[in-house]
Amino acid sequence: MSDTKYSPPVTAPSAPDGAGEPGGPAHTGSRWPMPQGAVWGDRTDPEGLRPGLLREQVEQGEPGASAQGPQAGEAAEAEEPKPKRKRDPYLDNVKFVLIALVVLGHSLVPTLDADSSRAAYIFIYMFHMPLFVMISGYLSRNFWNSNAKTNKLVDTFVVPYVIVEVGYAALRFSLGQKWSLTIIDPAWLNWYLLALLFWRLSTPVWKRMKHPVPVSIAIYVFAGYSQIAGDFSMDRFFGLMPFFVLGLVMQPEHFEMLNRRWVKIVSAVTLLCAAAVAIYIAPKAPLDPFYFKHSYQDMDLSWWMGPLVRIGLLVCSLAMCFSVLSLVPRGETWYSDLGTRTLYAYLLHGVPVLIAKDQGWLDLPWLHGPLGVLAIASSTFALAIILCLPETRTVFKWLLEPRLTWLYRRPSRS
Repeated sequence: MSDTKYSPPVTAPSAPDGAGEPGGPAHTGSRWPMPQGAVWGDRTDPEGLRPGLLREQVEQGEPGASAQGPQAGEAAEAEEPKPKRKRDPYLDNVKFVLIALVVLGHSLVPTLDADSSRAAYIFIYMFHMPLFVMISGYLSRNFWNSNAKTNKLVDTFVVPYVIVEVGYAALRFSLGQKWSLTIIDPAWLNWYLLALLFWRLSTPVWKRMKHPVPVSIAIYVFAGYSQIAGDFSMDRFFGLMPFFVLGLVMQPEHFEMLNRRWVKIVSAVTLLCAAAVAIYIAPKAPLDPFYFKHSYQDMDLSWWMGPLVRIGLLVCSLAMCFSVLSLVPRGETWYSDLGTRTLYAYLLHGVPVLIAKDQGWLDLPWLHGPLGVLAIASSTFALAIILCLPETRTVFKWLLEPRLTWLYRRPSRS
């Protein structure tokens, strides 16, 4: 989850920010009906500025921030300001759905002895983090095009990572657990910040390859033969790599293809079948494969069965990811705005969940069944809404999104 700010496909993505998060003339070749004035060009500003001008360039005083082209110096002064383009809500809708499932998945853990909880858990883990990673990859396509965005490698990942690590160590200690703080081994949900940092650092390499997706899948499969430790999230880095690379190569027209009626019908059937399979295998299926990080040896798989399991998981997960992308509403919804602040829900939801687990609130007998799944789902959905509210961002922005402009040199003007 970065609250990766998103710039979705529009006619006319950055989760999950110019790269992490998931109007005007229509984008060439695009037939996806979108709000008038939405453009999905490579230079489109996710915050609504005109193409070729990034908001970060304005804030950081980068060259070109006052003009649309190299010859537009004085002309820009006489040009009347153009209205902001409206942010397209599609990927924000996706991101909120996913973050609600993240909170639900973590909250179901104490009840996994019940088949109903285990089935819901398997269903969720088959696609929710892979799709988050895919969206992060899509929104990372132009990440290195702006100095201000590269600054976020520290502002949005490194600093919040350290703060969250210390914060959760202090919370566990306050709950009576032994003090434990290992910065190189991310605690619980903090793995995503570190993995996304390294995926983004690897982006220039993938963009230079002729066939990045097959290469990433090959690495993903062969990584299973190695005992990769969790230090610096390297196990997840390799285990979810194909989803990030696939997001990097995706284009707006790929999202447009998912908006066809027959695709939506197939997607609904796919998710129903996936739910049925999860219910069927829940009593006997191990959970390790669904975390996309364990080696074949850890999962007691042979040298030939391991790759087959990994490839099968990849195929099933991609089918579910594309199905969800097809079915999530394209237009403005009541939760579109909430989807712009998923970073806060991701990093903060662990506090109430850890407290609930420690106090035994999730161990009540009646929660270990279908009604318990519904009760936990309702509660976690409400929690996700609260943590994505603008008021939550106002309270915690200084901590989770520090502005460290003093740390960087201003770009030289030539």
